[in-house]
Amino acid sequence: MKLAEKMRILAASVGTIAAVVAVTASGPVQAQAKEQFFPALPYRTGAYAPNGVPWANGYLDYFKLVNARDGGIGGVKITFEECETGYATDRGVECYERLKGKGPTRATLFQPLSTGITFAITDKAPADKMPIVTAGYGRADSVDGTVFKWNFPLGGTYWDAADILIQHVGKKEGGLDKLKGKKVTLVYHDSPYGKEPIPLLQERAAMHGFNLQLLPVTAPGVDQKATWLQVRQAKPDYVLLWGWGVMNSTALKEAQATGYPREKMYGVWWSGAEPDVKDVGMGAKGYNALALQHGADRQSKVVQDILKYVHDKGQGSGPKDEVGQVLYMRGLIIQMLGVEAVRRAQERFGKGKVMTTEQVRWGLENLNLDQKKLDTLGFAGVMRPVSTSCQDHMGSTYARIHTWDGTKWAFSSDWYQADEQILKPLIKAAADKYAGEKKLTRRTPADCQS
Repeated sequence: MKLAEKMRILAASVGTIAAVVAVTASGPVQAQAKEQFFPALPYRTGAYAPNGVPWANGYLDYFKLVNARDGGIGGVKITFEECETGYATDRGVECYERLKGKGPTRATLFQPLSTGITFAITDKAPADKMPIVTAGYGRADSVDGTVFKWNFPLGGTYWDAADILIQHVGKKEGGLDKLKGKKVTLVYHDSPYGKEPIPLLQERAAMHGFNLQLLPVTAPGVDQKATWLQVRQAKPDYVLLWGWGVMNSTALKEAQATGYPREKMYGVWWSGAEPDVKDVGMGAKGYNALALQHGADRQSKVVQDILKYVHDKGQGSGPKDEVGQVLYMRGLIIQMLGVEAVRRAQERFGKGKVMTTEQVRWGLENLNLDQKKLDTLGFAGVMRPVSTSCQDHMGSTYARIHTWDGTKWAFSSDWYQADEQILKPLIKAAADKYAGEKKLTRRTPADCQS
């Protein structure tokens, strides 16, 4: 074979090898570029696992549903990774630092499922340009998007919850004016979570003249005998329970033991799910709790889709019989809000593209989930519309009461809406204080459009 012919064959071979290498190298890059990465910060271990597990399973199953039913978000596949926090703030911060840089454009957003972790990473979010979504928990003052650009307490805060509970007990008494001289006791988890409703309750107590008793419970809340001895001595007209995990069932058992009527007990929405009452059973009958809009809903369209596209394919994150339970539904809803923020961002920045954290932040700030959209997503009858703006990073202030009948939860009230005439001044004052402490200036109208 002539030298020229050998050189031609060699050149062709090198070209072929180069092409194969290029395809091999570009393949993962292209695949990676079509993935929207969501970190998950659950707690499947420790004292809070009974409540954390169903939430986490609902959260992950919604990812799987969107991938299986819809082909991802606008054609972009969802990927995710769990990092176990055990509900510990330090571990939550470690998970945040480890996962925030993952994915083609870094993590999409964080949903820490802990008010303590939320407080810890709120100061990090602006420098990291990382959205923090805290649906039904977190900082009440972060509703103010002109100060908290990266925080989104979607669907309601603990100030909303406390306000609605006072509205409800006032209605039971025949009017808020009838609360004068009444005794209301707050039994709360001694943590940032449990302390959040106190400013609102103090404001309402001053307005209506009821006596507010504050009884902190040391985490995790397995020893409450001294607390309920104080309740028995004080004989409050109502007890508000701000617990989590084993604290809730322990409180109900102690109420039963001391003879405090469960009908006069009202829990926040993290104290009103199946794990809180199943070990108490009929002993918890009559106990009331807020629902973060939704309750247990096995028949909803989104649950039927989960069963069809995820569990029937053997892809469920947990047991099939938990699908549709209260905390499972909350996991679905919370992740739906994150997915829809990405979808909203794609409407502006390009369908089929992976969204950056700044683009997702815009999507969160411009959510417009009307009832028609919710129905299309399978959430008909499950929740009300959510619409956010630069000034309002929450988007909805509605909730209902549901009551445990000994075997299941059932709604026992109409919709309530938190009183914004009370809330807005409190939110502004708290946000102003935070801005002053952190030397922040409120966002300009131009920044609100970006």
